[in-house]
Amino acid sequence: MTYTIGEIAQRLGIARSALRYYEKEGLLPFVERSDSGIRQFTDIDLEWLIIIDSFKRTGMPLKGIKEFVGMFEEGKSTNKQRLEIIQRHKDLIKKQMEELNEILEVLEFKEKYYQASVKNGETASPKTLEMNDLPPNLQAVRKKVRGD
Repeated sequence: MTYTIGEIAQRLGIARSALRYYEKEGLLPFVERSDSGIRQFTDIDLEWLIIIDSFKRTGMPLKGIKEFVGMFEEGKSTNKQRLEIIQRHKDLIKKQMEELNEILEVLEFKEKYYQASVKNGETASPKTLEMNDLPPNLQAVRKKVRGD
């Protein structure tokens, strides 16, 4: 099945201009055009765009994505390099997720604190908090600051 640029843009939630830009930058060298010059995206192109969009949304620079696409065009001889790119990027994402989870713990702690404060009609912040009240990552920070 083939899709127009508008259909692909709608399916992926990507602007048409972004798809045109991807093509201009060499990220979509495999997209064919009709005799009248209209882009004709296939299911395989759609899968590639999902991969490209995933890389982009997780912070991979376009240069890195272009390198990955170029390796694909070179063929199976680059499978090892592409695997390494995916593994490095996956490790980076896991690290980002750990960092975001730590931030989430802090925000959830503060959310609970303010929910209780609002519920109890309190207007002042406590001068001290017990170590056990803090999420683990804040406990570590407090210990470090205090020199414990």
